[in-house]
Amino acid sequence: MKKPVSLLLLFLTLTVARAHATTWNEPWVDKVIRSSTSFVLAKVISSDPEKGVKISVIRALGGKTLKDSLVITGFSLLEICSISGEHGPEFRIAEADSCFFFISQAKDGKYCIATPTTGFDYVRDGKVRASYRHSYHQALVPFEVYEKTMTAVFNHYHGLPFDKDYLSKFVSEQLSKAPAGFGEEEISTFFLQHVAMECVYHLRLKVDENLLLPFLNDPENSHNNISAARALAAANTGTSKQALLKIINDPKQTTFLQVICIWSLAEYQPAELKDQLQKAVASASEESNDFGGNIMDPRVCTSIPSVKEALHTLVVKL
Repeated sequence: MKKPVSLLLLFLTLTVARAHATTWNEPWVDKVIRSSTSFVLAKVISSDPEKGVKISVIRALGGKTLKDSLVITGFSLLEICSISGEHGPEFRIAEADSCFFFISQAKDGKYCIATPTTGFDYVRDGKVRASYRHSYHQALVPFEVYEKTMTAVFNHYHGLPFDKDYLSKFVSEQLSKAPAGFGEEEISTFFLQHVAMECVYHLRLKVDENLLLPFLNDPENSHNNISAARALAAANTGTSKQALLKIINDPKQTTFLQVICIWSLAEYQPAELKDQLQKAVASASEESNDFGGNIMDPRVCTSIPSVKEALHTLVVKL
């Protein structure tokens, strides 16, 4: 039976100030970063819902170097599901100390971010409101940690070198601790562990699966489960495969997590599991899948397959 993914206030989500009939299919962070041509830290000079966002580049961090001031006037990955005559897709960049942007430059020279709700991460009071997985799932991350880890992720997706020593040390340090939750004394650790596991996923870092399994099986925190399932895409072992398969076959698990586990299994191309996966298809949930949250959120039509659909897609490729 499907259970909604818990989106606690401490695990930040984008706030939608008003309801719009305009909706879109929000891309995952890896697609956002791959499609961008520059990664910068900038100051927001002005923001107009229709005309765009004027920024002043503080520091170029990756890709094509951008300098001085520029205006972001378009969206590069906007897949509209429905549109309102009164409210089309609008820029909604708020004031902040500064902001990290993933910018793409179109052939006509126009500067773009992915959608109105992703492709940027705010900086406030020395911390970054960061998306490592999807804009629906955000974390508060220390500025230095964000800059080093996200620069590594950007560089990886663009075939550029990154600081592997720093990443390996950071990941090992965070995942050697017990899985943290949302309590006041552990929330900072939870956010750092989230970053560490998402970096393992993005960078395909070689990590001992025994560091990830406690997070995959954490009974208290669904976000730990999701990040660990994604990170196991980098651990192509028999133990990892069986751990993911166990969740896929467990009707008590959320369908969202089950789909993430299927996607990680797909990374392995596990032909030896084809028979077991085919059997799983027969009893798999056909319920629609989504991120949960506010039904008036403009990202409400973000596409996530049902468990049966995800399994079928995997099986036919084996």
